Amino acid sequence: MTEVEIIRLVADELKLKAFQVQNTIELLDSGNTVPFIARYRKEVTGSLDENQIRAIEERIHYLRALEARKETILASIEEQGKLTPELKDKILKATKLQEVEDLYLPYKPKKRTRATVAKEKGLEPLAEMILKQDITEGSPEEYAVKFVSDEKQVSTVEEALQGAMDILAEIISDDADVRKVIRETTFKTGLLQSEEKRSEGRTPYEMYYEYSEPIHSIPPHRVLAINRGENEGVLKVSVEVETPKMIALIEDLYVRNEKSIFIDYLRKAINDSYQRLIFPSIQREVRAALTEKADEHAIGVFAKNLKNLLLQPPVRGKIIMGIDPGFRTGSKVAVIDETGKYLEGTTIYPHPPQNRYLEAKSIVRDLVNRYGVDVIAIGNGTASRETEMMVAELIHEMKDERKVEYVIVNEAGASVYSASKVAQQEFPDLDASMRGNISIARRLLDPLAELVKIDPKSIGVGLYQHDVNQKRLAEALHQVVESAVNMVGVNLNTASASLLKYVSGLTSRTANNIVKYRDEHGAFRNREELKSVDGIGEIAFQQSAGFLRIPDGDNPLDNTSIHPESYEATQKLLRKFGIEDVRSGGKVLRKKIKEADVALQDLLEELGIGEPTFNDILDNLEKPGLDPRDEMPKPIFKSDVLKMEDLREGMVLKGTVRNVVDFGAFVDIGVKQDGLVHVSRMAKKYVKNPLEVVAVGDVIDVKVVSIDLERGRIGLSMVLD
Repeated sequence: MTEVEIIRLVADELKLKAFQVQNTIELLDSGNTVPFIARYRKEVTGSLDENQIRAIEERIHYLRALEARKETILASIEEQGKLTPELKDKILKATKLQEVEDLYLPYKPKKRTRATVAKEKGLEPLAEMILKQDITEGSPEEYAVKFVSDEKQVSTVEEALQGAMDILAEIISDDADVRKVIRETTFKTGLLQSEEKRSEGRTPYEMYYEYSEPIHSIPPHRVLAINRGENEGVLKVSVEVETPKMIALIEDLYVRNEKSIFIDYLRKAINDSYQRLIFPSIQREVRAALTEKADEHAIGVFAKNLKNLLLQPPVRGKIIMGIDPGFRTGSKVAVIDETGKYLEGTTIYPHPPQNRYLEAKSIVRDLVNRYGVDVIAIGNGTASRETEMMVAELIHEMKDERKVEYVIVNEAGASVYSASKVAQQEFPDLDASMRGNISIARRLLDPLAELVKIDPKSIGVGLYQHDVNQKRLAEALHQVVESAVNMVGVNLNTASASLLKYVSGLTSRTANNIVKYRDEHGAFRNREELKSVDGIGEIAFQQSAGFLRIPDGDNPLDNTSIHPESYEATQKLLRKFGIEDVRSGGKVLRKKIKEADVALQDLLEELGIGEPTFNDILDNLEKPGLDPRDEMPKPIFKSDVLKMEDLREGMVLKGTVRNVVDFGAFVDIGVKQDGLVHVSRMAKKYVKNPLEVVAVGDVIDVKVVSIDLERGRIGLSMVLD
């Protein structure tokens, strides 16, 4: 396919206009980032969003790789002198890599096989006789005896016929049409089966000990569970099909003359080809395709959960205490101010084995009073519930002194952060065990700024994240973090290098250089000053500037997502309608434009911008410094504790969605164990995908429908009546 044909194909597949695809490809090829294109090149792309741009990027990458593979294959076949016009046309018209590889299979260099050995013995002519099916008189042995040769190590007629069938089996196996029909039929009618291979006591895979499900309908999470059971040696997994039906399909393609004297040998070759060569290969392909599909699904779920988690609203203007609970080594306590600055930390022992409960409560009370703590953030790991009970008791005792609330924070990945290089650089004088509590507090203060310091896989909102394709997972999660960071924007004067490196156009090196420049020269006064940072040239500046904010800088526009390239148009717009103060005048600008009754097209031409950029400028002037996270549900603050033993069926509680998976959502209702809202209890109507109903961070009302104290399980429902 030519580049024009590729563009047309992608446009048709994604239901876009050809110019949108072409312009987007040109922007990507020129080194523009996806966030930059989505935000600042709307006129060029027809206002495509990030998802559409990434879809174009992914599809173009695939099709270009496909074209490159076609060139390699065509060159290989031509070098062998076997490239026919018909074969070349088939390869050039193929739109899937699998089709191209199937067509290449007969010409692909092979290891020494039974067929190659038979060819060396000169048995190809006999194989062709059997395949043509023209001979209807005599016996196969009459023709085969001519190929018996001591010199070629063919001792008997039977050996000659067997060698010919080996050649036929490989020809049939290499036939692209055969592979296509067997592959498609296997996907349509095959079953994925699993059985117990070995077990040592109870395992999580017991439901798969005698399990079978159609390949075309098996859910992704079950594929991943079965794969894990197989990898751990607990399950034996296979693809089951109706073998006679498959063989009959191949016979329909090859058997043309029932009267041929070789018909039985042809059928034997077909049977052998299917059983020995085709089915094992197709089974591997099917398993690989199921796994790839399941991987993409799991990665997609993880990515959506992660984005929702990263976009949780910050808790502004609060002094926060973070507690990382623990039994043996004690609970680690840290206090941070409104900016996230670490003030003080210590270790308390409110639980066994030391059990210095009253001392621990006294220490926490002292810190609360000394620093004016507003909120206590408690990690949800080991000893969390016991710590919560102590904090709730203390808050009750202090209710007449000051208002203090607490919240349970997901601590997944805090230990990973504690031992990381980032944590060591931030707190070189603190022991690793004293860093996780700071992270817990900061996760409440600004989830995005803190969570970017941790490997996304460790954040705890995925499903089977350690089983899926790790390279693809890392790419997808990087895109999610990049998207979230650029959607929110970053304070140039307070952001860490961990946060800055995700900004469009920046790298780890330039992010570190920004922090270094800040340390040496003080706070940035304007965006233009970015160009003084080592490594940030015109391109990096163009890609990054609009996503970097300076709240108290020289130019109020530097605290908006208006790009510096649109400053002139913005100032011209403000002057035209007599607005001098950007900070206060933005709110009346839209009203003045409406009252002036100016033709929009004339105004746009005068300003030299398109309508999407014009609308973005108005939005930003109306709400400068707007943080999109502020519109998200706020965390639930508490002052008293609820135990699992306090739950009763029918109770309606408010909870926070912690994780969304294929079969439902886990919801924190304030007891030690998250409850599960099964997908069947999410609405009165059928729900196919839980992500259509809830997202990580949502605050929802749920009804308790079941309580299993022994196994620590809580069943919840979002259907309240």
